[in-house]
Formats: sequence, structure tokens, C-alpha cells
Amino acid sequence: MRKLLLLIAFCFALPVQATDDFRQIKWEALVPRGWDPTKDLKALDLSRLQDSDPRAMEALEKIKTLWDNAPTEPALAGAKVKLPGFAIPLENKGGKISEFLLVPYFGACIHSPPPPANQIIHVVTKKPVANLHSMDAVMVSGTLSLHSASTPWGNAGYRLTLEKMENYNPAPPPEEKRRR
Repeated sequence: MRKLLLLIAFCFALPVQATDDFRQIKWEALVPRGWDPTKDLKALDLSRLQDSDPRAMEALEKIKTLWDNAPTEPALAGAKVKLPGFAIPLENKGGKISEFLLVPYFGACIHSPPPPANQIIHVVTKKPVANLHSMDAVMVSGTLSLHSASTPWGNAGYRLTLEKMENYNPAPPPEEKRRR
């Protein structure tokens, strides 16, 4: 009986291995609390400026500098996370990708100015992945680090060492109930 109790106690003392030890986060978690890149521009009425106005050009440069150097969230250094996003391959060697950017919305960095650096993740794979195309929706899991990278598509404030990737197809939002 005593051996049985010791065996049961030993089993409960063993750590339980989770099948997925990555914490799912939202893109907002990558932005430090209180960071407001527009605070220096609030006094400027952008609706009264023309594109060619030197003040508009100065404001655009200021925003670009702020976004390129957007602060990261120190609490996420070394965190094992997963999050969905859109892939932008950085290179293609024989149909395989070993580095790509992950961005929060479709078209980011491609059809519009890039998001702030704290909204761009430089993903580095342990093994190159095949069949990854620009703007593919993926769920990535890996270890996050605070590491900036300058790329042709934008500046990344984070690096994620990829451990797992899968296609991501979010469920469509439920239809709003019709009122009678």
C-alpha cells in the first residue's frame, strides 16, 4: 500500500507536458502601454495641409521616424507565443523560405506604408518552409525576442524563431441577427 501511495504521489509530482505550450497573443500585446506615436503631432491640424506643404512633409517624416523606431514590449522577450498574421517572404531559394515578415493585416508593407516596427515580426525558420507566398494567412508559434531588423518592406521590432506554422483561416464573424 505504501508503495502504491508513493507511486501516486510521484505521478502527481511530475510536470504535465502541454501539447501546445505557446501562449496566443494579440497584436496589441506587442505595443507597450502608453506609447502614442501621434502625441507630437496632435497640435498640427493635418486636414488643413496640402501634400506639398512643407509642414505635411515634416509631419510625414516625423511619423516615419517614430514608426521605424517604435518601442517593443520588454515583457515579451523570450516568450513562447503564437499569433496569426500575413507573411511577406524576404527571400526565396529554390521555392523554400527561411525568413519572412509577419504583419497584422493584409496588404501591410506591400500596398501601403509599413506599420510601426512593433507591429512587424521578422520570422526566422529552423528549417526552410515551402509553399509560402506573399500575404498568406498563417498562424506562427515560436520564441519571441526583441531584435530590430531593417528590410525593404519595413523595420521589424521583433524576431520570432519559428517552431510551428500552419495555415490560418479565421472563422467568419457570426451574422448579425436580423431584427423584426
